[in-house]
Amino acid sequence: MTQDAKTMIAAQNPTTPGVSRARSWSSRLAVLVVAATLAACSSGVKLDDVPVENRSATAVSPGSAGGQSAGVDQQGVAGVQVGGNDAMQPENMERVVYFDYDSFEVRAEFAPTLEAHARYLKIHTGKRVALEGHTDDRGGREYNLALGQKRGEAVRRALALLGVSDAQMEAVSFGEEKPAVTGASEAAYAKNRRVELTYR
Repeated sequence: MTQDAKTMIAAQNPTTPGVSRARSWSSRLAVLVVAATLAACSSGVKLDDVPVENRSATAVSPGSAGGQSAGVDQQGVAGVQVGGNDAMQPENMERVVYFDYDSFEVRAEFAPTLEAHARYLKIHTGKRVALEGHTDDRGGREYNLALGQKRGEAVRRALALLGVSDAQMEAVSFGEEKPAVTGASEAAYAKNRRVELTYR
């Protein structure tokens, strides 16, 4: 029998004196390592006894009744005040998208406006919005009605890409019939080439 075979048999036989002592030593070492790890993780401080400082700068233990400030619960945690939904209301958002002459392409500068309306509509799924397309008074009546409709549809597609349901949107055209500004200047024309978002 070779020396390697003898070593393997000795390792498998717990009655071999050297192996028994080695296993006993490794078992004790494992127990000590586990005990040391658990001792390191534990703490003598009880969470219920930790004093919490409130906003009035007085230390308060969680069980005491005095010293509570408004907005601080029994655990000493101040509530988070979220700004009201006023900023998310349609009347507080820009509701007009302007277009270039003879164009129904939504300009990149109006992406934040459309994103704000998309967020609102996705939260308020019962709300509906009319996308009212308008033009300046250059061109024929039928042409301007068609162009106003294309502008409304362009805004509808942009909102749909942002996740708004088609059931919440309707594109309509007024063509040149409802100008925002009267006059024959380029400034007046620019204000009339628009889509207005009107909530119902």
